[in-house]
Amino acid sequence: MSGSVNKVILIGNLGADPEMRFTKAGTAVCNIRLATNEGYKDKEGVWQEKTEWHRVIVWGKQAETCGEYLKKGRQAYIEGRIGTREWEDDNGNKRQITEVTADKVTFLGGATGSKGGGADRRRGGQSDFPPF
Repeated sequence: MSGSVNKVILIGNLGADPEMRFTKAGTAVCNIRLATNEGYKDKEGVWQEKTEWHRVIVWGKQAETCGEYLKKGRQAYIEGRIGTREWEDDNGNKRQITEVTADKVTFLGGATGSKGGGADRRRGGQSDFPPF
């Protein structure tokens, strides 16, 4: 097989309200901190839970919708690609960040302000918000 694939799928809860901003050209950018949890039993058979934090960036109209409807604790499904950026800070130190650039964001759980949970079962798992 030639070529490669850079595909990320995450389902998790927002650890903070989204951070919205706009580029100088007026393009919307939304930064999301998403937590995913993994449970496992350790060597002694005691149940442990590990939380992994992900930085997600959303662009354009989808970013505006995320900024309007997503809140801390809300559950979301994210599809995108992983990437790494490098820059030099104000002190001349090289910095690096790995983040997911979202191609698709689907809101899960109840209405805005709810603390996550599963999809709304009354409507076949559909969210309360318009699709992208």
